[in-house]
Amino acid sequence: MSRVLVIESSARQQGSVSRQLTQDFIAKWQTEHPADEITVRDLAVDQVPHLDADLLGGWMKPADQHSESEQAALQRSNLLTEELLAADVLVMAAPMYNFAIPSTLKSWLDHVLRAGVTFKYTETGPKGLLTGKRAFVLTARGGIYSGSALDHQEPYLRQAMGFIGIHDVTFIHAEGLNLGNEFQEKGLASARAQLAQVA
Repeated sequence: MSRVLVIESSARQQGSVSRQLTQDFIAKWQTEHPADEITVRDLAVDQVPHLDADLLGGWMKPADQHSESEQAALQRSNLLTEELLAADVLVMAAPMYNFAIPSTLKSWLDHVLRAGVTFKYTETGPKGLLTGKRAFVLTARGGIYSGSALDHQEPYLRQAMGFIGIHDVTFIHAEGLNLGNEFQEKGLASARAQLAQVA
């Protein structure tokens, strides 16, 4: 049995293409892997605060010097990090907002990219500690950005995942969603065809 962690980040609950892709992924995965455990964390519903002084204090100060807010911030980071550590497969659903990922997803990443926990510094540079995991990134994009210099989504997420040791990352893009019906239908069909192969 494997554990699958799904991270939703669309601000919309209704009409969200990235959420549609997530449901397609989960349905396909459950058919192929019925014994697997799937956990969904919805960052639009259960928002993760931005990186702040309380979280930095929770990470850096000795436990006996934590304020209540620092302790609460550390506990939240620990919970999110433990979910990631326990997962064999990570699925991130990310609409493109202003050429990049939603700020909610960035906040989640800021809580789980932790020195000494998900990566460590060595004499030869940083080393990711989450080797052996797979990741899938399901994106929804109004335009067509794959391979474009305007795409700050895929390069950033590949870098972030690789930094913590996750190098097996598959991106599935639904593109052209705001370019008219023909582009929208083509973009969704392409994404769903790729989804059918992932499990």
